Amino acid sequence: MAEKFYLLASFEYVADVQIIKGKLESEGIQVFLRDENTLNSDPLISNAIGGVKLQVYSKDKERALEIYNEVRAYALDKDNNPVICPNCKAAKSEVYYNGKGIFYKLFPFFEKRKYKCLNCGIITKSSI
Repeated sequence: MAEKFYLLASFEYVADVQIIKGKLESEGIQVFLRDENTLNSDPLISNAIGGVKLQVYSKDKERALEIYNEVRAYALDKDNNPVICPNCKAAKSEVYYNGKGIFYKLFPFFEKRKYKCLNCGIITKSSI
């Protein structure tokens, strides 16, 4: 019977995922990188295919999430301070792009930066 996979995270570049992959493997969690070879051969298509996907077995999901949340990098503002959520005051936000519309799918760098709080889920503009 085939194991089910859980998508832990997606990364724009293959190099960005290597530290997380190494940490998870050192903790005994088997890691699978989907689209790694594709992006190694052509990194410019990363946005088109959604980056490299870090997957683990579903049975390892909870432990993998704990480890990932311990070592992940959270969003920083223009002064290199952690972005603080205006709703819950947590410093656990990440850059968020919704990519609605064909224009932003083709040219995602034109979309205004927003942040998503990983604690409460609120999405705020970059002016915070």
